[in-house]
Amino acid sequence: MSVAGSGRAAGAPCRHPGARSRSVLRQTRTDFRLMQALCFCWMRVPVLRGGFGRGGWMGVVLVMLLGAAVPLHAQQVIPLTLEGAVDRAMQGSYRVRQLRLGIERTRSRLRAERAGLKSKVYMNLRVPEIAAISDNKWNSTLRQYEIVRENTRRWQMNVAIRQPVVLFGYPTNGYLSLNNTVYRYAQLGDEGGAGLDVQYYNRYFIRFEQPLFQPNGLKNAIEDAELNLEREELAFQEDIVQMLDDIADDYYDLFELAYKQVLFQRQVDDLERAAQLATERVRQDTSRAIEVSQVRVELANARERVSQARSNYRLAASRMKQRLNLDEADSLVVDPNPHVRPVDVDLEQAVAYGRSLRPQLRKLAIQRRKDEIDVNNARGWDSFRANLEVTYGRETQDPRFDELWERPTNSYSIGLYAYIPIWDWGRRRARIQAEQISLRKTELFIEETEREIRTDIANAIQNLEEYEQRAITMEENLQMARDIVAASMAQYRSGDISILDLLQSIGRQEDTALNFLTTYLGYRKALLSLQKLTYYDFERDMPLLRRFEIDGLAGM
Repeated sequence: MSVAGSGRAAGAPCRHPGARSRSVLRQTRTDFRLMQALCFCWMRVPVLRGGFGRGGWMGVVLVMLLGAAVPLHAQQVIPLTLEGAVDRAMQGSYRVRQLRLGIERTRSRLRAERAGLKSKVYMNLRVPEIAAISDNKWNSTLRQYEIVRENTRRWQMNVAIRQPVVLFGYPTNGYLSLNNTVYRYAQLGDEGGAGLDVQYYNRYFIRFEQPLFQPNGLKNAIEDAELNLEREELAFQEDIVQMLDDIADDYYDLFELAYKQVLFQRQVDDLERAAQLATERVRQDTSRAIEVSQVRVELANARERVSQARSNYRLAASRMKQRLNLDEADSLVVDPNPHVRPVDVDLEQAVAYGRSLRPQLRKLAIQRRKDEIDVNNARGWDSFRANLEVTYGRETQDPRFDELWERPTNSYSIGLYAYIPIWDWGRRRARIQAEQISLRKTELFIEETEREIRTDIANAIQNLEEYEQRAITMEENLQMARDIVAASMAQYRSGDISILDLLQSIGRQEDTALNFLTTYLGYRKALLSLQKLTYYDFERDMPLLRRFEIDGLAGM
């Protein structure tokens, strides 16, 4: 039996959702045709078009009534399951949208870092560099300083194609570049007249730069971007599972209210049958008239519980519709038919799932690797380092621009530059120790988490087995309680038991059904708790997040 959030009257037949939707659609089409017919009459019949006399007012009233009869939004009956609720929540969740944007942002950053492994073409210009200043310079001939005025014009262009050096897929932190430098240098006279000296210069050459004894900044930047992307994806998985847990809590709250509504309605039906039997007995023996009153009191209380359950269900369904971004006019249908299906869970297999599928350990491993990179960078900070730079090319210098590509000469340079720290009062050592302590803390967190995973999963499995056995027992007890009520009805009809015995058996059936509901919900929540710890669906024998694969975001 299904319960809808539309407040159906007690005892009314429950139609199939598809039949109800077709009925609403047919009614909408009929009302629309009536509206068309009325508009046709308004245009054709003078009594309807003639001002606001009696006929005019009749036309206005008919238009208003038929217009109100056309629904603006046809009501939808939505059968709700836990999986369907999660799907709808993901489609409209702002948190999921934010996480998807966060993943796309880190992917863009990773693409930017990886693009650094490819060639880069750039140009530097001086257009122009003008200098008309005086400065004191040493004259070795006169062996004294003298003031020399400089009045120059320099136009320069540098074009370079720079490529990181990658050996066997490993960036070496070095760069190889093709360069071309061209400039025009003019020294003017003191009065700013014609140029006294004009020189053109052209050089094309290859440059190799390689840092030595330093952290590989290019490799570390790419790896850090990859780790950030993986951490964002793991955070997305954690939020999906947390959303599943939150939706499950709301769904089972709605399930509980739907079950109680059906349970109390069943109790009303049993008490109505008991009232009929009591009325028949009073006709035979008027001294037992109090029995009818006793049944009516219990029946009134049961009907009140039904009304309260419907009210609670309507409020809970409204909250669920708000959370799932559904229209308030829609009706949520929950099938409160609990059935316990035993699930076999192996402890070692569950622990393996918890360690491999659960993001917690992987996130800690990512943090450990980032800490190792920080230790490596700290060791390279303010330490001995060297830079090797080698260039080789051809160059030409000539007063005429047309002669720049004629008779070039070889040019080369080799430079090895080193930095040697001597004393820093232990600053570098303290910095390295601080990063090493952070690394050690992360390793301790990993050890602690591995132990907690095994302990938590073992407790969750034991809790699941206990609730499973209790739920199976209570399901059997509920069937026996229903059989007892049926037998008590027959015994009361034959006069073998009193009305109090019959009411007591009906009350025991209600208590048993409520106890079964409690154990069943405990079983479902214990199973959800185990799924949250292992990220594995043991009912369907598949990973819990197979339907929420992160790889599906690649096409965003």
